[in-house]
Amino acid sequence: QVHVVESGGGVVQPGGSLRPSCAASGSIFSIKAMYWYRQAPGKEREWVAVVTSAGYTNYLDSVKGRFTISSDNAKNTVYLQMNSLKPEDTDVYYCNVQVLRGPVLYDNWGQGTQVTVSS
Repeated sequence: QVHVVESGGGVVQPGGSLRPSCAASGSIFSIKAMYWYRQAPGKEREWVAVVTSAGYTNYLDSVKGRFTISSDNAKNTVYLQMNSLKPEDTDVYYCNVQVLRGPVLYDNWGQGTQVTVSS
């Protein structure tokens, strides 16, 4: 069993910054990748960023240059530094920790953290 908890969301004005984090605990044998997604009410969940165990990172085009994903492997924690925030970044942000057990990859989701960008 893997437990995933996000924190660090909040309310910020346009142009501001937030740094949510996501910590995984439990039966973690091998984390292959950690992802951030976001979802607005009535819309599909959207992939935002990924960091793999090898250090590879990638981003949704609309957040490139503004968001930075990083991880602390010793703490099984991933961060999302969000700068120059826009109202359209307002969403619930979810973390997915992908764990390898034998030949199978398992997705482990957190409960989400609300990010609101508003003046």
